[in-house]
Parts: sequence; structure tokens; C-alpha cells
Amino acid sequence: MQEINVKIFREANTIAIPEYATPNSSGVDLCSTMYCIVKPGEQALIPTGIKIAIPEGYEAQIRPRSGLALNQKITIPNTPGTIDADYRGEIRVLLRNDGDEALTLRFGDRIAQMVFVPVVRAKFEEVKVLDDTKRGSGGFGSTGLR
Repeated sequence: MQEINVKIFREANTIAIPEYATPNSSGVDLCSTMYCIVKPGEQALIPTGIKIAIPEGYEAQIRPRSGLALNQKITIPNTPGTIDADYRGEIRVLLRNDGDEALTLRFGDRIAQMVFVPVVRAKFEEVKVLDDTKRGSGGFGSTGLR
């Protein structure tokens, strides 16, 4: 499995350094550093207390935790959130409560997961006509429902 070196700064010693839960986990959990109540239909920007330096050629994606999504209908509206390699600010997570009950967050609660992925940049070449395909300009639902 490929590894990259990511430098991390913690706002306080009580903030855990993210770890992989299992040998095959693709993401690390991010935790809340504040007490907060997110009421149904509301969203909140939750600090994690960490800053990272991602190597050039990579990005970090912030994704919802499946358990929060399934059990409490908590999601991240801008999924996946992107952290660029040149960003050095605190990682914060925008959570939205789509459930019927308030979510109470405390210091150390796991709120999202972070996955590191390679970045491929496009070099755009302007043309007068694009190659034709069987699908053509068919958009949403054009390939069938199943």
C-alpha cells in the first residue's frame, strides 16, 4: 500500500492525531473539538483543531461517516470536501442534520473521515467539434434506471 508523509499541527495536545482504524481503512476519522448541538434541518461548521501539509500532487477529501449518516442522518453538504495541497488553515467540517433529532457533539466525537488521493490536472485543448459517442448528449437517466 502506498504511503505519503503528511505533516500535522495540533492546536492542543489533547487533540488526537488521526489514525487508521484497520490495516485496510482508506480514511482516518476527524474529531470535533467543541461542544455543539446541531438541530434538525440545521448545519454547523465544526473545528477539528488540526492543520496539515499535504504533499504536492495530492488532496485530502472530507467525507461523511457512514454510521452517522445511517443512524442519525448526518451528512456533509459539500461531499466530498476538498483540501488542496497548498491550504494550511484548520480543517473544519460542515455537518448538516437531515434527521428528526438534534445531534449533540462533544470534544473528541468522530464527525467525518479524511481520505488522501492523487490529483490529476487537465490540460484543456479547445476544439470545434467533439468526437461522437453512442450516448451523445444524453444526461441524467439516459442510460436507464437499472
